[in-house]
Amino acid sequence: MTPTFRILLVDDFEPWRSFVASLLQKNPEWQIICEVSDGLEAIQKAREFQPDLIVLDIGLPKLNGIEAALSIRNVAPESKILFLSENRSSEIAAAALSAGGYGYVVKSDGTSELLMAVKAVLQSKRFVSSTLKGFDFTNTEQQSVDRF
Repeated sequence: MTPTFRILLVDDFEPWRSFVASLLQKNPEWQIICEVSDGLEAIQKAREFQPDLIVLDIGLPKLNGIEAALSIRNVAPESKILFLSENRSSEIAAAALSAGGYGYVVKSDGTSELLMAVKAVLQSKRFVSSTLKGFDFTNTEQQSVDRF
């Protein structure tokens, strides 16, 4: 049997979340285990489910995705984080990657790049949207996780 990667999907805009879920469900190795709409809930579900991958928006209610990622790294340190945001700022992308993200996909690139990004991140490879091509993200290595 093929291994299944368990995915937590976090986005506050339900139509977009449904679209992303439908894209991800085309791969039989990927299973959406939970969908949530805010940063605090993302932390709670990451702790509860210990997913292989968390697809995380940045503009979330209650707690933004970057702040949530910092907490998620402590409660689910094995989970890989892929940011999926409409924000095209290289500074925001760098902050997201420094907060624990393995990848950053701009939503407008999502249709063409999301599946490639998920595959890369699940293999512990860095992925950054082509929209942000030309920016240097080499100094955004993840900080150590032992900050309890």
